[in-house]
Amino acid sequence: MAENRKESMSLKLVNIHKQYEAPDGSVVPVLHVPELELASGDQAALVGTSGSGKTTLLHILAGILLPDSGQVIYHLPDLPVQEITQLSEAQRDRFRGRHLGYIFQTHHLLWGLSAMENVLLGMSFTGRRPDRAWAEHLLREVGLGQRLHYRPGKLSVGQQQRVAVARAMANRPKWVLADEPTGALDEANAQQVLKLIRSLCQEISAGLLLVTHDLSIAEQLGRKIELQSVNRLD
Repeated sequence: MAENRKESMSLKLVNIHKQYEAPDGSVVPVLHVPELELASGDQAALVGTSGSGKTTLLHILAGILLPDSGQVIYHLPDLPVQEITQLSEAQRDRFRGRHLGYIFQTHHLLWGLSAMENVLLGMSFTGRRPDRAWAEHLLREVGLGQRLHYRPGKLSVGQQQRVAVARAMANRPKWVLADEPTGALDEANAQQVLKLIRSLCQEISAGLLLVTHDLSIAEQLGRKIELQSVNRLD
């Protein structure tokens, strides 16, 4: 782990490779990213055909999955430079909990907990004391101020995804990684959720990388990054 510090915020991928073994024993290349860098405040869309490795890339950025080779480097204010592929699984989990927000295509809420409790649970992975005032603020910002204590089963699909957005912002992450967060929503709800993600990222000064297959969604972000079917970044 490097000791130098950098005030500006960025993340960088260098020569990332990932492959899997097929059932017949053959090797299937999944991802090759020679280089990619995102700067502080970037809001970027990651697009590509099915099977081009978009979710794999997001998992590598989050430290959920390790590449076969390459570097994932985070520069965060007031912290040592983090090359997360060199961290242990437990260290990557802590880094993700403290500095990254992850939004899935399906919300992955706990059905036995209220909207408020789901957001508070998202705060518990950092070791910090849960901040109920901030959790309530986030839920009000996503339009659920009157449904703080509703369980997911009492919410619509669009409302459930709004809870997931609030949960991803619970620890004021420096980067938000969103894996097709509007993919299961109708057009009206998709636009609302996209607007909420972008505005909350701006509020907490977080960068955003959003995977989408919807080019109308991608065109609304400041930058579009395309993963080609040959598994190389354009």
